[in-house]
Amino acid sequence: MKKVIFSLLSAVAITSSVFAADNNTVWHSADTLPLLGKGIDPASTVMRYQRLPDSMKTKVKRDAVYYLGTNSAGMAIRFASDAPAIDIKWKSLYKNLMNHQTPTGTRGLDLYTLLPDSTWTFVNSARPDVNNHFTSANVISNMDPVMREYLLYLPLYDGIDSLYIGTGRDYVVTAPKVDVLIPGSAATPKPIVMYGTSLLQGGCANRPGMAHSNIITRRLNRPVLNFGFSGNGQLDLEIAEILAAIPDPAMYVLDFVPNVNEQQIEEQMIPFVEIIEKAHPGVPILFPEDPRFPHARFDKKMRHEVDYRNLLMKEKFDILSQQYPNLVFLPSIDFAGHDHEAFVDGIHYTDLGFVRYANVLEPILREMIANSESKK
Repeated sequence: MKKVIFSLLSAVAITSSVFAADNNTVWHSADTLPLLGKGIDPASTVMRYQRLPDSMKTKVKRDAVYYLGTNSAGMAIRFASDAPAIDIKWKSLYKNLMNHQTPTGTRGLDLYTLLPDSTWTFVNSARPDVNNHFTSANVISNMDPVMREYLLYLPLYDGIDSLYIGTGRDYVVTAPKVDVLIPGSAATPKPIVMYGTSLLQGGCANRPGMAHSNIITRRLNRPVLNFGFSGNGQLDLEIAEILAAIPDPAMYVLDFVPNVNEQQIEEQMIPFVEIIEKAHPGVPILFPEDPRFPHARFDKKMRHEVDYRNLLMKEKFDILSQQYPNLVFLPSIDFAGHDHEAFVDGIHYTDLGFVRYANVLEPILREMIANSESKK
């Protein structure tokens, strides 16, 4: 397979892309700032904030896959600013709303700042105007005017057409100064590549920063590339080619079981993995089970479906692991705790569920990456 060499954190040269909205606010285009979480060649998309190349529009079997690829789940802007107040102005592609996820989680933005100990902390969210594509929102005010490093998470279940950061006239928005999660820096390790379903895309986090892929990014200070497609993590081999083309990944997490049927596991799981193995032999791959959904305790049909899909996936895993010793199977018994309180609709995680799942994943990801790197 011919690999495209490109930056995992795409950035363009800083330009004077600012304009004054009034006498007090200056709007700085986010297009001039580093973009975290875009795992494909930036030149492959007309729109900046999308996760699949334009060419996939005609390659994938279901239109929904490409559409979901234009959602900006897992992407974030890195920047620095000395402004005491920060506003965000953006245009949503679709003006999406869902009945089981907050508008802030679906199409809002989420601001974090870097502390002196190199950990990230939540600042505040930019809540969308649910009646319009355009939103202008104040995120934070009345701060000390000192230079801070920021991470601005983009919407989980909508896309971004345009994005601006607003400050007072006497303050700056610039490229990051601290060498963390910056393109090409020694402090930016190889990415973790995650593939999966609506749970990976972020359904139903209250705000973007609470999706488990974004939690892991902050905890590990390592890029996590989110290839979660709601209802469509169905082992499409065209998507396997996209994942395989990512240069020098640290590892993969293939979290597809909730979206596949028996035939897809039987026919597509092994070829999907082999495409990745051919491109990146020996790179660790984690296979989580389907979560233990709380209503499956009572819904016998759901319980059977979950157990059966997990069994079929484990059978294919056992076949693959005979050839590829870099594979790890992860039972789901502890993913969301044992009190059945971590789901919003019996299927999708609340913020509590995402934190619990991240708590399960974090030590396993650290160990798999450490073991892999120690062998090189």
